Amino acid sequence: MPTSTTPAPTSSFPSPETMEVLISKDQIAKRTREIGAQISAEYEGQSIVLIGVLKGAAIFLADLARAIQVDNTFDFVAVSSYGRARVSSGAVKLIKDIDNPIEGKHVILVEDILDTGLTLSFLRQMMLQHKPASLKIATCLDKPDRRLVPIEADYVAFKIPNQFVIGYGMDYAERYRGVEDIRLFPEDAGH
Repeated sequence: MPTSTTPAPTSSFPSPETMEVLISKDQIAKRTREIGAQISAEYEGQSIVLIGVLKGAAIFLADLARAIQVDNTFDFVAVSSYGRARVSSGAVKLIKDIDNPIEGKHVILVEDILDTGLTLSFLRQMMLQHKPASLKIATCLDKPDRRLVPIEADYVAFKIPNQFVIGYGMDYAERYRGVEDIRLFPEDAGH
C-alpha cells in the first residue's frame, strides 16, 4: 500500500501556526455579517452584483454574498500589479474582465485589501465605463497608511496597520490563502 509523505516546510515558507493572529476567523465572520446586514438594508427590494477581484477576494466575496439578504449575484475580474514578491509594480494590468453586462445595475466591487489604491482606482474607472446604476466598494482590509491615490471603500471590515498579512484569501507567493484567520507574515520570512 503506497504511503504519502508531506514535504517539510522550507525556511522561506513558515508554518501559519507560527504567525501571530491579527484578526480571528470569528471576528471576520461577525464583521462580514454586519456588513451584509448594512448592504441588505441599503439595497432593500433591489438586486446587486458583487464583483470580486481575483484571487484574494474570493473567500470574502463568498462569505459576504451569503450574508447579504437581498437578491445578489457575482462576477469576477482579475488584475495584476504584484509579482511574486510583496512589492507592487505600480502598473495595473487587466487579466480577466467581467463576464456579464452591468449597465444599469447596482454594483459592489469586492476586494480583499485596499492599500495603495492603485488597483481599486483602476477598477473603479473601468467599471464606471460599463455604466452601472451605482458603484460601491467593499474591502475586507484597509491599510490607509499605504494609500498612493485618493480612494476610500464604502464598506470596510477592518482597518489595519501597514503590515504584511496572509490568510482568508490573502497570500504570499500563492500560499496561505486557505488559512482561516488573518495572520501577520513575519518580516524576515520569504527573503
